[in-house]
Amino acid sequence: MPHHLHRSELAVPGSNERMLERAPDAGADVVFLDLEDAVAPDDKVQARLNVIAALGDLDWSACSVSVRINGLDTYWCYRDIVDVVEQAGKNLDAILIPKVSSAADVHLVATMLEQIEAAMGIKDPIALYVLIETAAGMANVETIAQSHPERLEALVFGVADYAASMQSSTTNIGGVSADYSVLTDPAEEGGEREAFWGDPWHYAIARMAVAARANGLRPIDGPFGDFSDPEGYISAARRAAMLGCEGKWAIHPSQVDLANEVFTPAEHVVSRTRRILEEMEIAASEGRGAVSLDGRLIDAASIRMAENLLAKVEQIGERDAMLAQSRSEREAASK
Repeated sequence: MPHHLHRSELAVPGSNERMLERAPDAGADVVFLDLEDAVAPDDKVQARLNVIAALGDLDWSACSVSVRINGLDTYWCYRDIVDVVEQAGKNLDAILIPKVSSAADVHLVATMLEQIEAAMGIKDPIALYVLIETAAGMANVETIAQSHPERLEALVFGVADYAASMQSSTTNIGGVSADYSVLTDPAEEGGEREAFWGDPWHYAIARMAVAARANGLRPIDGPFGDFSDPEGYISAARRAAMLGCEGKWAIHPSQVDLANEVFTPAEHVVSRTRRILEEMEIAASEGRGAVSLDGRLIDAASIRMAENLLAKVEQIGERDAMLAQSRSEREAASK
């Protein structure tokens, strides 16, 4: 399976034709066209038609495009898979499966895709991204991550439904709460006790990220509900990056650039990474096995990390060039 950039994943309701038209040029690495939570029940069928039309009519060359199907426990699901893949599967990079609770859910969708791809002559396999957003899904996250190495690419943490599944008292999607805090011990001389807030999603994201990385998958953080709070979004994105995630959802176009900034390697990191590989080349030419840089030993793990990071940087450059070209062509066509 090809590896796509996942720094920013923009959610676009399938029922909103205007947002669908603007999505390819929003600057996101991944656009997922949503047939599930963002679409009212009465609009499900029309949203599916809108998504099929958007996949066929719009230029998606500047980003990856996926479709979030309805849950496997709904009667919309099978038609989402069949109709979208049969009619527009050649333009589709991935399917996002919501509320995955076990490896069997992944195998069900994968089997349907294999059959439809064979019937329609689709040569490039459609990837799978799965949402870990229930207590059952988190309990089975390791087996889910191992379920389909040929097709599974990413695990995504769906914080809102996860909180509901856990019967958490929070209503702040992806944010923090004063209720999740600890107090300092009372001081002997009295006075106010200090409260230290914690991150209520630390365990869930960390566990999902470990399962993903252990199986060669991409861990992605889900939504931050308050799109009027860019500082809160950036803080949540940096937390996710520290825990191993390599991207985050954007539920509003204003969050796309924020995610891209957080998950793009900093220039000083890229510069040092290039120096690591340069030092290794020099050492190899001189027959030296051990190499140090700025007083630190460079080992095989450092080299692998350096190669992966530079491959991502190159991929980001190619994607930015394609986005600029797409925008230029669209502007020229509109004149």
